[in-house]
Amino acid sequence: MIEKQGYVFFSDCEGPISKNDNAFELSSTFIPEGDYFFTLLSKYDDILAYVVKRPKYRAGYTLKMIVPFLKAYGVTNKSAETFSKETLVLIPDAKETLKHVQSILSTYIISTSYGQYISAVCEALDFPFQNTRCTNLNLDKYPLSDYDCNILTKNRDEIVSLPMFNVPEGVMSIKDLSERDLNTVRVLDRIFWELTLSMSVRTVMINTEPLGGEGKAEAVMRIVRDLSLKLNNAIYVGDSITDADAMRLVRSNGGLSISFNGNKYAVQEAEIAIMSEDTLITAILVEILTNHGKGVLFELLSNWNLYELSQFIVNDDLRITTEKKYEAGLPIVELVMDNNVDRLSKDSSEFRKTVRGERVGKLG
Repeated sequence: MIEKQGYVFFSDCEGPISKNDNAFELSSTFIPEGDYFFTLLSKYDDILAYVVKRPKYRAGYTLKMIVPFLKAYGVTNKSAETFSKETLVLIPDAKETLKHVQSILSTYIISTSYGQYISAVCEALDFPFQNTRCTNLNLDKYPLSDYDCNILTKNRDEIVSLPMFNVPEGVMSIKDLSERDLNTVRVLDRIFWELTLSMSVRTVMINTEPLGGEGKAEAVMRIVRDLSLKLNNAIYVGDSITDADAMRLVRSNGGLSISFNGNKYAVQEAEIAIMSEDTLITAILVEILTNHGKGVLFELLSNWNLYELSQFIVNDDLRITTEKKYEAGLPIVELVMDNNVDRLSKDSSEFRKTVRGERVGKLG
């Protein structure tokens, strides 16, 4: 056994810890035709971040764009918090997993989700809110005139009348988009970056800065520095496009990046891909890494069976739980390689939908 090192654990929230997509659910509940509205904007977000590569634009800005509309349809700080508590659905074993990880290393949740939702998650998990980084949302601070509310309602009508994006796999340039999709981009550009920014409600949108993409990577670097650690001691668990930058940062600096029921963006930046209905496997991987090192962990993944795995679990309670829970079979856990990344991206994306539901699972 190698000497345990000072590791630090980072996890996204929605996906690796909970089944929700809180912003999608807020939109679906409070904004008319909000499921279509949010899905269209989520795809627009992907296009701006990774196809158009709009300057100063970050993945996850969907949560910035929907804020004026949440306000127009009556959402307040309190109602957002109450809704988050009432609709919270945790992945099985999330509380036990985080408690075990916390017992052996510094643990943080880094999420694009609004603070009201992360507060609800922390309360349910008995997790310290100060060990989270998320999107600060203050719907009550900025007034909304009746005039602006009326314009936003009309803008919503125009947005939901637009056709859904149909972007082929592998598109890397705006020139590769169809004329129909290009027109949708132009309409949304006009609504969000011209009309909305010319209204008084622009203040609440400007002052909502989603923590996604590069922002998550920056949060990881700050925390690692504050703990006087190095990135090769970091473990990052993510599942979506907003985690890709942080996962790439950790992986490229010798840390461990893990996709948990991730979509293609997460799998492509991961060293390990997990497909599981519960989070216990996350605690197991952390346990083995911190006690035996990455080499032993990777070797186990190459010979993935319960007997071999249990031999390397130091914590007696965790070992007993593992042997009992996975007696009928282990979750799918694979090393991500050049020759399997496409298969794992497809399989994980499909598995993700079975765990979180079709509507949430297909979001970026």
